[in-house]
Amino acid sequence: MTEPNQPVPAPAPASESAQGATRSPAPASPPSPQDEAVQAGPRPQPVDLPAQHLERPELEADLALQPRFMAPDYRGSGKLQDKVALITGGDSGIGRAVAVLYAREGADVAIVYLEAHADAEQTRRCVEAEGRRCLLIAGDVGDTAFCEQAVARTVAEFGRLDILVNNAAYQQHVSRLEELSDAQWDYTLRTNIGGYMRMARAALPHLGNGASIINTGSVVGLRGSGELLDYSATKGAIHAFTMSLASNVIDRGIRVNCVAPGPVWTPLNPADRDAESVAKFGRSTDMKRVAQPEELSPAYVFLAAPVCASYITGIVLPVTGSVGAT
Repeated sequence: MTEPNQPVPAPAPASESAQGATRSPAPASPPSPQDEAVQAGPRPQPVDLPAQHLERPELEADLALQPRFMAPDYRGSGKLQDKVALITGGDSGIGRAVAVLYAREGADVAIVYLEAHADAEQTRRCVEAEGRRCLLIAGDVGDTAFCEQAVARTVAEFGRLDILVNNAAYQQHVSRLEELSDAQWDYTLRTNIGGYMRMARAALPHLGNGASIINTGSVVGLRGSGELLDYSATKGAIHAFTMSLASNVIDRGIRVNCVAPGPVWTPLNPADRDAESVAKFGRSTDMKRVAQPEELSPAYVFLAAPVCASYITGIVLPVTGSVGAT
């Protein structure tokens, strides 16, 4: 889920700016998906995706089109100055993008990841390039003892914990329910909703007034998905868990919220779909393109920063590229 061991890109790396740049067709050419896609941000985002399948364990570095996570147009302003964040699944994808912006806003970051060591090292280099410290912790969020150790190591290293971002997830498409094995069902639930619960339970004794827990949900948790039966079920459970936990800890001054992304360009889907399907990923959204991680990460800053969201708890924020949540 990462880029190879190479120098950290500058905030506006030439290689990244060239990735997926919108190409203007000749005047006589028929309309292309590039013309149809909505570009509403400070720079055009990629539309044409590679027809590529990744073998597990999937690495971000192996993607032909590298996900955009640096958000070069985002300027930090100390919204999370000297806070400490622990991010699961922080080695790549959305987690890496969140780690970079948290560091840009002044936070030190602990990254929990399963086994993509090279990806995690790249995330650490990016966080350190923002002038903050980064702790890497490898392990399985489905294991209670590991979750407790990860929190303990974070507090021992940085002296506190202010933000928990539950983001690690597993997904695997199946075309029919009969193809969904007990082993896959158990692993998906254990990793997704189980990992979120275990990490939150371990973190809560260290979170004080003004702290924040942010969960990563999904649009499929809002409207379902015929080929992601177990994954959709866990994402719906995460949404309910978010609202329930928010009620449970509100008297401690701890806010709990959730971001529900639509399709996002990370290693997760190319490892789960055939190459032809990957090339069409995100085209069904109203914006007719997939999101890049840097388009999601500011939402995590907003929900974590007390100066922005001190009166917001228990919400599921859809960031789906479409009109309406469902």
